[in-house]
Amino acid sequence: MANNVVDRACPPGRKRVRRGSEFVSLRLAFWNIGSLTDKSIELVEALHRRKISIACIQEAKWVGAKAKEIDGYKLWYSGFKRTTNGVEILVERDLVEQVLEVRRKSDRIMSVKLVVGSEILNVVSVYAPQVGLDEETKRLFWEDLDEVVQSISPTEGLFIGGNFNRHIRSRREGYETIHGDFGYSVRNSGGVSILDFAVAYELSIVNSYFKKREEHLITFKSSNTKTQIDYFLMRASSRRMCRDCKVLPSECLATQHRLLVMDVEIRGAIRKKRKVEV
Repeated sequence: MANNVVDRACPPGRKRVRRGSEFVSLRLAFWNIGSLTDKSIELVEALHRRKISIACIQEAKWVGAKAKEIDGYKLWYSGFKRTTNGVEILVERDLVEQVLEVRRKSDRIMSVKLVVGSEILNVVSVYAPQVGLDEETKRLFWEDLDEVVQSISPTEGLFIGGNFNRHIRSRREGYETIHGDFGYSVRNSGGVSILDFAVAYELSIVNSYFKKREEHLITFKSSNTKTQIDYFLMRASSRRMCRDCKVLPSECLATQHRLLVMDVEIRGAIRKKRKVEV
């Protein structure tokens, strides 16, 4: 199922990114939008409004492995069918020249590697299989995600944003090293899969480290159903660079899934980009 398409970028020159005196401020976002068809302009308007630097998008339902420019963002997407799945990553114009690589693993997983401040960062957009799908589909997803994470150098930054379709529970019992004790709802068997994955790769589940009101924890809301199934993960060793992580419930592009944002600070000295063969 995986196509593992890689785009390598080596544009001339480089561009300064927004920064303070010591740190580059970056806002990442995750959003399952149901379908990107007829929504692309509304999507980038919301991203501009919320000052999003990089956005992981799920259920785009666009076919192909392509890229396009949309009003100040470059959008890369990976999809096989117009009816299901599809993942995307959007990068704001100021950072596009810092992109080193785009890897499309499947219609559920893709990533970009880029230079931000003094760091090389990898941002992975994932869309996990729903609970009712067959075990083979779930197995392939986790194997593909394992492969992507294992291919990233431990010296590089890693952010995973996605709809995992699972519950990790409001408390950390048994997972003290990667759960911050501020989750939502009860844990299910699928949630254990996320937690075990985070332990294996020493990743913090960022949502769980910030105490928030219920409205800023719930990532999916439909009628009487309120859950947290969307998460940001990052290396536990660098979690202190994250300043905040929360849901913004007032954005209404998607009828059920809510916009999740994470604010991070990266060391500010820009390192010269290494050349990548095209």
